[in-house]
Amino acid sequence: MKKIAVLLGIIVLVAIYFVYSGLRSKNVQPGKANPQADASATQNQQVADRESQTVEIPPDKQQMIGVKTSEVKIIPLKKTLRTIGRVEFDERKLTTVNVKVEGWVEKLYADYTGKYVKKGEPLAEIYSPELMSTQLEYVNLLDWKKDKAHRFQRNIEFEWGDRYGTTGKMITFDIDAMVQVAKQKLALWEIPEAEVKALEEGKGPLKTMTVRAPSSGYVFQKPAFKGTRVAPGDKIFDVVDLSSVWVIADIYEYEIPFVKIGQKARITLSYFPGKEFVSKVDFIYPSLSGQTRTAKARFVLPNPGLLLKPQMFANVEMELDLGQKLAIPATTVLDTGTRQVVYVDVGDGFFAPRQVKLGDRAEDMVEVIAGLKAGEKVASSAVFLIDSEAKLKGLNQ
Repeated sequence: MKKIAVLLGIIVLVAIYFVYSGLRSKNVQPGKANPQADASATQNQQVADRESQTVEIPPDKQQMIGVKTSEVKIIPLKKTLRTIGRVEFDERKLTTVNVKVEGWVEKLYADYTGKYVKKGEPLAEIYSPELMSTQLEYVNLLDWKKDKAHRFQRNIEFEWGDRYGTTGKMITFDIDAMVQVAKQKLALWEIPEAEVKALEEGKGPLKTMTVRAPSSGYVFQKPAFKGTRVAPGDKIFDVVDLSSVWVIADIYEYEIPFVKIGQKARITLSYFPGKEFVSKVDFIYPSLSGQTRTAKARFVLPNPGLLLKPQMFANVEMELDLGQKLAIPATTVLDTGTRQVVYVDVGDGFFAPRQVKLGDRAEDMVEVIAGLKAGEKVASSAVFLIDSEAKLKGLNQ
């Protein structure tokens, strides 16, 4: 037994010697780690982690399924805004014709809607008993002033003993004020000065008042007909000048910040193929439509030959400059409805899913607000195939 124990002890000592010699040959001291072994282990762990978080698509397979990548860049983004507009008359050139006395329409010169009238041209004749009464009052006051006022003053001086005529002058002076009141009333009713002078010359009162066009244009609305009773303030005509028109375009609310007054636009109509009108944004209305959730932008167009008619539809295009933005192709993004995901090329045939936050869209490009940085590469084609591989691996759930 002692021999066996001695033999085992010798074997253990020999084993310890060889182990110690091996460590010395590798310059590794007992109790210290091997840096090469640690680096190798770390690298293996990183590879394992990358493989667990990425999808591997070997280069030959990438070529087979058509995988392409695009670089994330800061580029100038420009967007073409296309919308529908509607031709409207220029509200600044719309004139409403109304009357200031009560009466009846006795004669219509502008007897249909759409008729062209020139400034000063007669539109209608209004018979008004009140106007007739005022004219007669004015004529009678003028006659009384000319023929009877001085005789009345002399009678006052004789009967009242007014030696200096003071009382008579005070009484007869009231006639001038009454004449001026009657004349002013006719002026407020817009009776032409020539007709007032005719009354003063003794031509007699006019039976009807002539309503004349305040400006040249087309009769747009005509609620009055022959025999219609009118009251002060009633509208009898709308006259609009169509030498220039408005185009009112609808702008979606998310596009409103990019539309500025003065921006150029191209306007086309299906009625005139090949003809293009160029205009600028003249005004942006301050409110939105509750039904369409759009704001309205206004363009002014000259209208020689009356080619453009109210209520025509037009196509409006504007080039919007969005500035320098970090952007990627829109084809790189998978939109799940709640988040947007891209697949970043991390090298060696591996693609990692990454959630991003997107901003403005311009044609086939989209702005990246967060999640990517310039210089990175993302898959821009066959993205759905990469996403399928990721889902099979349990990624991007």
